[in-house]
Amino acid sequence: MRMLILYTALAAGANMAVAGSTLAGEIDLAAAKAGGLELAAGSGEQVSDTPYTDQEGAEYRLSDHRGTALLVNFWATWCAPCREEMPALNSLQKEFGGEGFEVLTIAAGRNPPRAIEKFLKEAEIDALPVLLDPRQKLAREFGVLALPATILIDADGKEVARLMGPADWASDTAKDVVNELKAP
Repeated sequence: MRMLILYTALAAGANMAVAGSTLAGEIDLAAAKAGGLELAAGSGEQVSDTPYTDQEGAEYRLSDHRGTALLVNFWATWCAPCREEMPALNSLQKEFGGEGFEVLTIAAGRNPPRAIEKFLKEAEIDALPVLLDPRQKLAREFGVLALPATILIDADGKEVARLMGPADWASDTAKDVVNELKAP
């Protein structure tokens, strides 16, 4: 019985420590939800170091961006909601990208280079990188089952929040989330 009480107390203490901790890049999920951004809490764990590529085949890893908060968006050229939210992501990158924050858009699955280039030109996307996860290995490691999917990662490389589905990333709520994510 004493062991049960001890384990219960330890578990309760650990949960309270996690719930009461203030981490760099902590996001007010309730405020985001009230503002129309249906963010879910992230795992809080270090993100995968699985490589993804650019159009020329150069490999990158999320750890290459350590020290920078990231909004990682998995999308595809054939995904209508992805195509709708891409201009807002472009605007977010233009406004906040650079010091302490970056938007990484990663085309998951089969996305022919011509289709990507055509879409980016038509939508006037000029501030986002063209990154690829053709075998969806990175997307699968994040548990992405449908597109678009967005993962918010703090500057320490830990998953802070996620959103499955499209969002208005140019909204004031999204900008507040980015400012919270960038906060030291």
